[in-house]
This record gives sequence, structure tokens and C-alpha cells, in this order.
Amino acid sequence: MKRIGLTGGIGSGKSTVARMLADAGFPVVDADKIARQIMEPGSPVLAKVGEVFGADLIGEDGQLNRAELARRAFGSEETTQQLNAITHPAIREESERQFAAAEAAGAKAAVYDMPLLVEQGLHEQMDLTVVVDVDAEERVRRLVSSRGLDETDARARIARQIGDAERRAAADVVIDNNGSLEELKPQVEALVSEIREL
Repeated sequence: MKRIGLTGGIGSGKSTVARMLADAGFPVVDADKIARQIMEPGSPVLAKVGEVFGADLIGEDGQLNRAELARRAFGSEETTQQLNAITHPAIREESERQFAAAEAAGAKAAVYDMPLLVEQGLHEQMDLTVVVDVDAEERVRRLVSSRGLDETDARARIARQIGDAERRAAADVVIDNNGSLEELKPQVEALVSEIREL
């Protein structure tokens, strides 16, 4: 089974591309979704996060205050690394389990929707690396208007990720998502054809 790495900076529209690939019939292993699953109430990963970043992050109902964790964890390189050290091994393990399930179900290719694909060097394990590329200022605008992020927070999150040029350099395919959904569709259709030919 071929593995297709899909990545892009925050606010790039990577999730939209992932949905389109799922609609085309490819199983999608979603690292962000897995990251939420491993923080479910009572999970060992959540307990460790509470230990390192403060037990007050976990409410009476056992739910994680994600916004506050983001504020504490993404404030510096050091705290970001601390969070990654707790969550990344668990995300990798569950991702591998989902890839194995997709292969067992007969999938010829599966998509790894992974924001930190290049940062973690995981693109080297993919058969094809796809980068959804959007100008940083446009990403800030989208994060503020559609996700309701504060502009300072949006810029801080973008700054915590690797630069666009570095991400593009790792790509086999670059999808330009600076335009409309109508401009995005034919690029994804071409990608679907390319994946099917792998």
C-alpha cells in the first residue's frame, strides 16, 4: 500500500484537501484527530499532560481545556517540545495501527494528514509528499476570520511551524490553495490521478 503524506501550515486548507481525497476513496489517517483521541478523559497521555502543564487544565468532567493548553504549550520552543515528547509517540502508534487496518481492508493507497510531516522527517517514509501551500498573510486572515483566532495567536502558531520554503522543498507535489475552492478542485483531481498511477 502506498502512503501519501499530506501537510501544510496551519490555515492552509490541508483538511479540505484531505476531505476531497477521502471523497475520492482514499482512507485518511488524520494525525490531528488522533491527537484529540489520545487526550480523551482518563487517557494516560492526558494524565501526563496534566502532570507537566498543570492539573488545572483538566476539568471536573475530565475534559482537557485545549485553548489553555495551546497557550501554555505553544508559548515557547521548549514547551512545544515538551508537549510533542508526550503526544508524538502515541500519535505514531495509533497512525501505524490505522495504516495497517487500511492495508488489511485492501486499500491501494492511504493518506497521512499530518501537520508536522516535514518537521518530524516523516515525509521520507512516504511514497508521495503533498504540500498545501498558502501565503502566510492569507493564512493569518483565514485563521482570524474562519477559526476565530486572535491575530497575535495566529501569527505565533505560524511562527512555531517550519517555513513555507522548507516545506515546499520536501514536496513531490505542491498544491496552491491561495485561491478559491473552484481553483483547488482541478489540482486535487490531478493529484488523485497521480496517486492512482503510483
